Amino acid sequence: MQIVPIQAFDDNYIWAVHDGHAAAIVDPGDAGPVLRFLKDNALLLGAIVITHHHRDHVGGIGELLDYAPRVRGLDGVLPVIGPATEEIPHRTRAVEEGETVELAMPALTLRVLEVPGHTRGHVAYVGDVDGPVLFCGDTLFASGCGRLFEGTPEQMLASLDKLAALPAQTRVYCAHEYTRSNVAFARHVEPESVAIAQWQEEVARLRQAGQPTVPTTLAHEKRVNPFLRSREDSVRRNVMMHERMTSDAGISDAAMFGALRRWKDGF
Repeated sequence: MQIVPIQAFDDNYIWAVHDGHAAAIVDPGDAGPVLRFLKDNALLLGAIVITHHHRDHVGGIGELLDYAPRVRGLDGVLPVIGPATEEIPHRTRAVEEGETVELAMPALTLRVLEVPGHTRGHVAYVGDVDGPVLFCGDTLFASGCGRLFEGTPEQMLASLDKLAALPAQTRVYCAHEYTRSNVAFARHVEPESVAIAQWQEEVARLRQAGQPTVPTTLAHEKRVNPFLRSREDSVRRNVMMHERMTSDAGISDAAMFGALRRWKDGF
């Protein structure tokens, strides 16, 4: 089984999980690049998996469904898996926290986690492809996290805590190539961090070579991602300085996280 990024728009990654015969496609905001990938690699479309309702994640579903019967001669319905509390076009199965999805083409088992914050009903999927993998949409990014378009700081912090509790070796397949700007912000939040400085150099090298910076691992993110480190003294201290706070007494973890997210929004 392989996991391959399909680039779309300016900075989206649509993930293809395939076994050399059929592919499950995660968050196809644009059908065109997916269709080219399937044709170039002689792959059948076996399933579509969606993390949340934003157009750049669901916009290609209809066109892919039009294509699928011509390729497979489907007698049944192509699975379109998506969160139960959001409007997902052409969804055939609505999933919630703790459910297990068993895909047939390719043979893949995914466990569903509810991770609201970026949107109210955002979900992530955890599976095993030569080790633990996480498809987290726009909740967790390399060195960053999603904007709070519909959720609250409390929700996003709880969602990131849930993801951070997964095994350290879990590979993180997020949906955007935002790492260059994210790591630049991380350097501002923790300018003394050697790990972040080294990662920024690696990100620059990868992007210069036209290579993706993802997947990373949760172990790596816990070293360089300020949004997974918002309770660390080094992060809290610099958030306080940015917010001109004289003391963090009585300031909740969620409030500190919210201040950190607002800082990034204006960075």
